[in-house]
Amino acid sequence: MQLKRVVVTGLGALTPIGNTVQEYWHGLSNGVSGAALVTKFDPEKFRTKFACEVKNFNIEDFVEKKEAKRMDWFTQYALVVAGEAIRDAGMDLEQLNRDRIGVIWASGIGGLRTFEDEVTYYAQKDGTPRFNPFFIPKMIANMASGYISIKYGLRGINFTTVSACASSNHAFIDAFNYIRLGKADIFVSGGAEAAVTQAGMGGFSVMKAMSERNDDPATASRPFDKDRDGFVLGEGAACLILEELEHAKARGAKIYAELIGGGMTADAYHISAPHPEGIGVKMVMEHALQDAGITADKIDYINVHGTSTPIGDPQEVKAIQAVFGEHAYKLNISSTKSMTGHLLGAAGAIEAVASLLAMQNQIVPPTINHFTDDEAFDPNLNFTFNKAQARKIDYVMSNGFGFGGHNSSVIFKKFEA
Repeated sequence: MQLKRVVVTGLGALTPIGNTVQEYWHGLSNGVSGAALVTKFDPEKFRTKFACEVKNFNIEDFVEKKEAKRMDWFTQYALVVAGEAIRDAGMDLEQLNRDRIGVIWASGIGGLRTFEDEVTYYAQKDGTPRFNPFFIPKMIANMASGYISIKYGLRGINFTTVSACASSNHAFIDAFNYIRLGKADIFVSGGAEAAVTQAGMGGFSVMKAMSERNDDPATASRPFDKDRDGFVLGEGAACLILEELEHAKARGAKIYAELIGGGMTADAYHISAPHPEGIGVKMVMEHALQDAGITADKIDYINVHGTSTPIGDPQEVKAIQAVFGEHAYKLNISSTKSMTGHLLGAAGAIEAVASLLAMQNQIVPPTINHFTDDEAFDPNLNFTFNKAQARKIDYVMSNGFGFGGHNSSVIFKKFEA
């Protein structure tokens, strides 16, 4: 069976450093930090008092107030970026076969704000179970994909991937494979997360996973820096329109890049810590390369998982060196989480958009907030510290790893007809 080719024809983004794709790229290319003191609740009693929040966002600019009240934040974010991507792709839905357009969406946590609000309200009352009738529909993680399909009448394959911080890449790989096999023409695919809540901040804080650099939030996310002390929680969403190549060409769509491969593995080691030898991470990059049908020396840039944790960063770099060998020294490596924070289940989505924009502009976005070299990392590797770098980019790899030992990697190629 001849597998079909899959291209990217539309992008959408809502991030802590920009509320559209264009704004997001401006933030990325200029090394802007999205971290600041939390505004969504009073963080005074929390060990970590800052996060990378979406800013200047009002859902009522996009949907009616009544409809907005029936959606958790993560669904609101998803709906907005899906709309941007559909418009960017020039999709005339009246002329397309919506039976063959699907939605595969990702969220690591789903409606945490809704769950928190409803349970807190219940606990403060007299014990009588009084819940909003929209409690469950707002909370469940699949509701973002449901809302997108309902809004646009998309009747194709529709589901949600949940694999912590690997979720978005898994969504892309699923969509990629369904299109390759001829099961769909187009997928609206991406991820959304809105975990900057008291429960989200408190839960990650007690695990000692987050930075506590409360005196300087803007520089708290420090991937590969000697003084990194944990990740910075982020929120937002991003979307790709993935489309079968001949279908895209037939309707005259612009093409950003081709998605050529994806890998998925498990560490089978620990619920939250990465394997100390990076075995699963090494395997997932090897599987992605094999699926793409290319050798490691083709990759120009890796948008790494790079969360700014003391344990995770070295394991990923160790795996990169094992997979790429001498070519590792010719790569650009960067962690855009240094700017956006960690969007959990939406991380892979915003980082895929970052990777595609890097290829489009032939500029590698930086790893900001580097102050002190860490002897754990080879100084000859190019981590693109502090300033964006121009370079030829034909192939990009984007990595995402999640609690539970879930590993994912996707590869995009500059489009050639």
